[in-house]
Amino acid sequence: MRLWEEQLKIELLHLEKKTQRRRLHSIDFLNDSFIIMNGRKLLNLSSNNYLGLAGDKRLIEASIHATNKYGASSTASRLIVGNYSLYEHVETELARWKGTESALIFNSGYTANLGIISALVGRNDLVFSDKWNHASINDGIILSRAEMKRYLHNDLDHLEALLKKAPQHKRKLIVTDSVFSMDGDIAPLKGLVELKEKYGAILMVDEAHSIGVFGEGGKGLVHDIGLQEQVDVHVGTFSKSLGSFGAYVTGKQWLLDYFVNKMRSFIFTTALPPAVLGSIQAAIHIVQQESALRKQLHNYSKYFRTKLSGLGFNIGTSMTQIVPVIIGSNELTVQFSERLQERGIAAVSIRPPTVPKGTARIRFSLMATLSKDKLDWAINEIAAIGQEMRIIS
Repeated sequence: MRLWEEQLKIELLHLEKKTQRRRLHSIDFLNDSFIIMNGRKLLNLSSNNYLGLAGDKRLIEASIHATNKYGASSTASRLIVGNYSLYEHVETELARWKGTESALIFNSGYTANLGIISALVGRNDLVFSDKWNHASINDGIILSRAEMKRYLHNDLDHLEALLKKAPQHKRKLIVTDSVFSMDGDIAPLKGLVELKEKYGAILMVDEAHSIGVFGEGGKGLVHDIGLQEQVDVHVGTFSKSLGSFGAYVTGKQWLLDYFVNKMRSFIFTTALPPAVLGSIQAAIHIVQQESALRKQLHNYSKYFRTKLSGLGFNIGTSMTQIVPVIIGSNELTVQFSERLQERGIAAVSIRPPTVPKGTARIRFSLMATLSKDKLDWAINEIAAIGQEMRIIS
């Protein structure tokens, strides 16, 4: 065996010993609520399909229509010949929905954060990032070569202490998720706006888990609080509550022109296929019109959080449709997930390094299309397992 092969295999064994080795599972979708995994029919409490739109016939028909009209592939990057006319239509509708000058669509949330951050700042600049921000944000900072200052989660005092020490002549970027993907809590956006204005920083907010869920017409948490004019860079995805794929940034026209010219993950990648743009366009229309889905999701989320917390589970500071049950031990968390599957529930164990050491958890995420009786059944099963494993009394 060659040395590099031996080294990599040792790393895999090390992950196995720490119960941190990940494996792919083949999934078949039955409908909005159930999946088939490892041969079992499971209630899906692990999806980011918050409004249940991924299986909506209107999105599927829009995808087929776009494919028939434009073809199966964009054939090139957007700056070559991949910028087919559907892009302009969808971006115009997106900007109108978000009430902004301009919008730009990307291939994924990961490439959006990677490209935007590395375009905004460089090796002589500073980025102030919430400690619990998504990995794509951290990777974008690393790629930018700017100096990263991580502030304690949602701690405005710590952030201000770091900002005070920053040289005035350096460009400063504050970046945060609006809804945190592993804890389901929300960022103190008003306080972040105040600090960015006080210290002359750029404020970037990733609304991946709040777009479609919060605000009038599903515009997101920033709009819900009324801070859309104060946030400089609005980022979000179409792959969660909008049931499609891809990501976007909205803002001033000149800023988006800058991204078109400087954002490497935009410039050097093939454009999205027409089918995706078709489904995005349909989802934008539906999300604005069907507020009942959002209301149902919020009702279910509050009910689920209240029930689990009342049973004695540690759900952290969740305030949204993402509800963690924090267990701590990697081994116990994996066992909990396996027992859930045995009883018919898909809820994945999340372990370090995705979350901090000692905070392994089951990440539950709810959908508006669940039925109340299935949600109650799931709560009873979760409670039974928690008692069997002595996680709750």
